[in-house]
Amino acid sequence: MSIQIGPIKTRNRVFLAPLSGVTDEPFRAVAHEFGAGLVVSEMVASEELARARPDMVRRAMGAGKLKPFVIQLAGREARWMSEGAKVAQGMGADIIDINMGCPAKQVTGGLSGSALMRDLDHAMTLIEATVQAATVPVTLKMRLGWDQANINAPELARRAEAAGIQMITVHGRTRCQFYKGKADWQAIRAVRDAIEIPLIANGDATSIHDTRAMLAASGADGVMIGRGAYGRPWWPGVIANQLDPGSGIDEPPLDAEMQIVASQHERTLINYGADLGNRTARKNLGWSIMRLEERGLLAANDALFWRNRILTSPDNNFVARSIVDLYGSLANSILEAA
Repeated sequence: MSIQIGPIKTRNRVFLAPLSGVTDEPFRAVAHEFGAGLVVSEMVASEELARARPDMVRRAMGAGKLKPFVIQLAGREARWMSEGAKVAQGMGADIIDINMGCPAKQVTGGLSGSALMRDLDHAMTLIEATVQAATVPVTLKMRLGWDQANINAPELARRAEAAGIQMITVHGRTRCQFYKGKADWQAIRAVRDAIEIPLIANGDATSIHDTRAMLAASGADGVMIGRGAYGRPWWPGVIANQLDPGSGIDEPPLDAEMQIVASQHERTLINYGADLGNRTARKNLGWSIMRLEERGLLAANDALFWRNRILTSPDNNFVARSIVDLYGSLANSILEAA
């Protein structure tokens, strides 16, 4: 199954969520290559993108490599959302997503992200400005509301659809919950009842069991995988294939996983340069080691050894060799156990 976003049809209904500091171009490229139905850029500040601030331009890169190419914009002024949308289109965006869900204090403190759910009239001025400036589909990502006393996602979704938004994603928590507790998938159903356009559910789906339960509870058309993709950007494609066989990929065996992790490391170095790339790659490699430990393929003391070896070295060639050595040690352990 796929999702229709205006004239654009996704290849399946399991997407990679936008995650600041995580879903950079290398991460998204791997997720796209291995079956994610859609990948979304890190949050890009609209004013800074319009002013060509280098870090925001880098966050929005990926045209020609990812199809469809989605840039997520954040902002608090209609003027800059309009200008940012025009720049994003000029950079090749096939879809523009509006962020009204980020809970981070540095974002909400600037009256962006989920802070906009405290003033829906103002939020609508940003939505309308973006839709009017764009010739490509515009989508919207939000939370349930600011807090439990103000669950207004259905109202915002209804008004956004009327203004021309073509898909809505809802994270099943309020802003004040941040990532605490459990996402309320059932609460997303009120948004389903309020709109006709595609609805994507987000929050806490990490397995096929979670995904099926989320879809059943929310009535959503698809799901976004966020933190569940940490250390395994191929995971949305795996979940997609389990949900709708033939739409994604099988879970890769260890030798293929090693090649994917090594490829992401190499792409990160190319994207950021040797020094910044080394530091940026560490979180991804750390999460990959964490996943191996979670699966029982690494004992806790062995995981600590590999973290110390891989995540502290400034030598990128040494790190690349160590990735191969790590997975080689797993293969040897499996053979010995057999």
